[in-house]
Amino acid sequence: MTSPRWYTIKEAAEYLSIGEPTLYRWMRDGKITVRKIGDNTRFLQEDLDSCIQVIPSQKDIQLVKKVCPACHSDQMCKGSYRGTGKLYFYPEKSKFWTLKDSNIPNTSYMCEKCGHISFFGDTEKLKALKPKDIDTESKTLDK
Repeated sequence: MTSPRWYTIKEAAEYLSIGEPTLYRWMRDGKITVRKIGDNTRFLQEDLDSCIQVIPSQKDIQLVKKVCPACHSDQMCKGSYRGTGKLYFYPEKSKFWTLKDSNIPNTSYMCEKCGHISFFGDTEKLKALKPKDIDTESKTLDK
């Protein structure tokens, strides 16, 4: 077993390609996990990696459907997932008065290698069903 790699403030800033003042601000704002060893401030690589936010493009979102999140195989079979009836996602909070069907059907992909099943719903239909104030609420819950 290898021992964890500890980073000093200077090394952490270099690893993230940011200035030390930015790192100090992130520490003060609680945006990064800090480890104290006596009077010394240290970071583990996992602490540094966890503060990196990935914002996928539309192209990347479509590629997610083609790769298994469990084993990373690209052998995904598109299909549908059914129980005694068709399965739908129903948002917890939706517009009170709507003439639209509130069920959101899913598309499923099963990995041919390990059997993992991924579900993807119709995000455009979800946007149409949600009240505007719910969109901002869900963004704050994600943080």
